[in-house]
Amino acid sequence: MSADDVFLEAADKMEKAVGALEHQLRTIRTGRASAALVDHIRVEYYGSQTPLGQMANIATPDPALIVIRPFDPTALKAIEKAIMQSDMGVNPNSDGKLIRIAIPPLSEERRRQLASQVKQMGEQAKVAIRNIRRDAKRDIEKLEEDSKISEDQSFKAIEDLQELTKESEGKTDAVVERKSEEIMKF
Repeated sequence: MSADDVFLEAADKMEKAVGALEHQLRTIRTGRASAALVDHIRVEYYGSQTPLGQMANIATPDPALIVIRPFDPTALKAIEKAIMQSDMGVNPNSDGKLIRIAIPPLSEERRRQLASQVKQMGEQAKVAIRNIRRDAKRDIEKLEEDSKISEDQSFKAIEDLQELTKESEGKTDAVVERKSEEIMKF
């Protein structure tokens, strides 16, 4: 393994940490309806927990409404039950063929709570990025210790790693800022 291999592996892991944050933030509610709000809900379907996104078409015909059309109409009751048991705090409306979920506007206090939650998730992502940097730095120092790379190569690799870390933290900050603005918009 070379210093370049360590750097590339760290870059890949940091990119995945930012991607995981973005994926996690999709489930946080903003002022408008989004299929991602219900996509992660798991439904008891023929004895197994199935993601709702695999059981139904999920659409948002307007900013305050989510419409769920199950592929199997017999699953309608199970989907409705899973939505009510979720942490969304909404009541689904069923007409026997599809489910409508009205998304009420967020209060100012709830918006602040969600923005704070987003910030905490961003901090967790930064901690993950820093842990990746720490592990990569340790690997680079081990390569130098084992005389596989020179002291100069080690110094340069650690400098590059620090630059990558700053860049990844900047991406994390941008993702958090974007989501916070989206939440605080009326």
